[in-house]
Amino acid sequence: MKKLFLLTAVLALCLTSCSTIRVNADYDKNVTFSQYKTYAYQKAAIDKAAISDLDKRRILRSIDEVMATKGFTKSETPDLIVSIFTQEKEQVDVIQSPMWGWGWGWGWGAWGWGGGFNNVYQYVEGKLTIDFRDAKTKELIWQGVGEGELTKRTEKKDENIKEFVTQILAEYPPQLKTK
Repeated sequence: MKKLFLLTAVLALCLTSCSTIRVNADYDKNVTFSQYKTYAYQKAAIDKAAISDLDKRRILRSIDEVMATKGFTKSETPDLIVSIFTQEKEQVDVIQSPMWGWGWGWGWGAWGWGGGFNNVYQYVEGKLTIDFRDAKTKELIWQGVGEGELTKRTEKKDENIKEFVTQILAEYPPQLKTK
């Protein structure tokens, strides 16, 4: 019974872990991030993003909202140039669930291992990369990448994209960790 409970707990953990967004950020440690107060988008990079114009607008609106909460403003003469890159791929997870059973055999009873069932879970995994470049030097100074499950449901897209952007930009500006 303990094994069945443990198996169920592991299966639940696997299914719920698929829905989280994994974030990774990298930055130039020689940059003083407090000097940046304004931003603008790199139109060429936005235009190249391989997603619908509706999703592009959702991403840009979400970036604008998060940047405003951090005290940044959009400008024609920005300190930062923001670009986005997207990627998506179909994923398939197959989860095999064994079955325990009890049966009779030649006059005695015993536990046995029986056939189980397979669950096939198909979903689209998306990757959103947000780059910040210094407007003067054009050098990449910060990059945040978020990966996670995308939703196909239109009514959930705004929420899903906002979650991606919020979690990615939670890493900006980078906080130097003191030991």
